[in-house]
Amino acid sequence: MIRNPLFTKVLMICLLTLLLLVPLGMIQSKISERQSLQHDVQQDIARSSSGPQTISGPYLVIKYKLREHYTTKDSDGVSRTTITESGVQETVLAPHDMKITGDADVETRSRGIYQARLFNLHSAITGGFVVPQGYGINRAIADIIPVSADLVMKVSDSRGIRNAPVLTLNGSKHEFAPGGVSPLSGNGIHVSLGILEAAESHAFSFDFPLELQGMTTLAVTPTGNTTEMSLKSPWPHPSFGGSYLPRSRTVDANGFSAQWLVTNLARNSAPIRNNANAAMEDVQESAADSFSVDFINPVNVYLLSERAVKYGVLFVVLVFTSFFMFEVLRNLRIHPMQYLLVGLALAMFFLLIISLSEHMAFLAAYVISGAACASLIGIYLAGVLKNRKPALAFSGGIVLLYAVLYGVLQSEDNALLMGTLVMFTALAAVMMLTRRMDWYGLNAAENAV
Repeated sequence: MIRNPLFTKVLMICLLTLLLLVPLGMIQSKISERQSLQHDVQQDIARSSSGPQTISGPYLVIKYKLREHYTTKDSDGVSRTTITESGVQETVLAPHDMKITGDADVETRSRGIYQARLFNLHSAITGGFVVPQGYGINRAIADIIPVSADLVMKVSDSRGIRNAPVLTLNGSKHEFAPGGVSPLSGNGIHVSLGILEAAESHAFSFDFPLELQGMTTLAVTPTGNTTEMSLKSPWPHPSFGGSYLPRSRTVDANGFSAQWLVTNLARNSAPIRNNANAAMEDVQESAADSFSVDFINPVNVYLLSERAVKYGVLFVVLVFTSFFMFEVLRNLRIHPMQYLLVGLALAMFFLLIISLSEHMAFLAAYVISGAACASLIGIYLAGVLKNRKPALAFSGGIVLLYAVLYGVLQSEDNALLMGTLVMFTALAAVMMLTRRMDWYGLNAAENAV
């Protein structure tokens, strides 16, 4: 059999690279586990305080009965009219216009090393309703029997309501009661308005304060012909989402301010529905048709660590390639075990990141981890190569790789471009350094030894 030491060495390096996928996969699994633990803690805090909040309404729920007229003929052919009353029916009216003006501060709740962020919304909600004659129902007014009217404000997690709001309706004060009313029952608050006569139209202007606490996400469902919201916060890292982005916004180190304006033309829906089932469908559809702001953590250490580990194989390939080229160009011999130890040191870098970043800022954890691993590899190579200069060169190259990786992590949009440039540069360097090399001659020399 023809001995081919060069091929054997390359094969060993490839096998070692594949072997290092095992610790890198274990580290990635540990990151996922820690991320899951953080999510569980956040859910636990949400269960004991309040979760993400969606504000919907207010709505005007009008209940009524209808007189039904039935004409029959008796045995003598005489027509007789019977009048009966239907069961209670409901119609839901959205406000003609609504405006929310508020500010929100953010507080941090901790359990162990994990944190969750809660926002506290301080707002004033104003607007108006227009109730047409006969409630907008296509029936004779004389056949409509008023039963009751309620103003309902829907909140996805009513545990987050931090005040006892008082409704001002056309100048009169009303206290809210907990819960909604059919068909808008569930989480929320409501005010009973008594009976609204169907024979005349009604116009209401309303305003009330709402103090609301929630976790991470505040969403608002636009309900009326016009829905406006102005929100300010000292939190400098908002993420705007939902179906409608702000008309204008300002974000800087001191916080953000944003203004939304949504009309029923933009939502392509009518503000009035005249039966309970249709009204409930409207509410459910509009709940998904909302705008929101997330008070996000600007640095998700688990996400950044997970993305960093995905570049672990790239690190190993680049370092092993550098070792191999150093062997070939300097005619030195580096044992596969020494390759493996250096590869494990590179893998340890990613475990150090996640361990330290749970207790300090991500940048500080990254710098400490990189400095520790680069120093360890440099000291080890100084002994292996019995020369400090190449060891320092290797350490400097690894530090440069860590700096490039940090740039990739901070610029997700350019991650593919930067990673491709690193690989292209490494390949170009190998090709330029070996363009005059006689690989057959190198093999013959290895066989002679």
